[in-house]
Amino acid sequence: MSSKENVAIGQLLALLESRYAIRVLWALRDGHAQTFRLLQDSVGTITPNTLNTRIKDLRAAGLVDHGSDGYVVTPMGADLLKRLADLPAFAAKWVVNQVKKDI
Repeated sequence: MSSKENVAIGQLLALLESRYAIRVLWALRDGHAQTFRLLQDSVGTITPNTLNTRIKDLRAAGLVDHGSDGYVVTPMGADLLKRLADLPAFAAKWVVNQVKKDI
């Protein structure tokens, strides 16, 4: 992996590690626009200030946009979510493995 690729991965991970960033993206994964209030409800215990900050960060990164019906993922955001789609299956296997370790 080149140093440019390492930098790009580091920048993406830094964005996604931001509190609630992945949860905001995940809430928009179905492709339907969500108003601020609906998005806040979808994410859960996020404060309005934190949600505003996350939306700003994700919009600046080109992963989320705001249209006439609310917030949606961009094509780039949809591509990222498609790549993360295997995460639930991996997480299920990982949890089972963690439980086996604890026994």
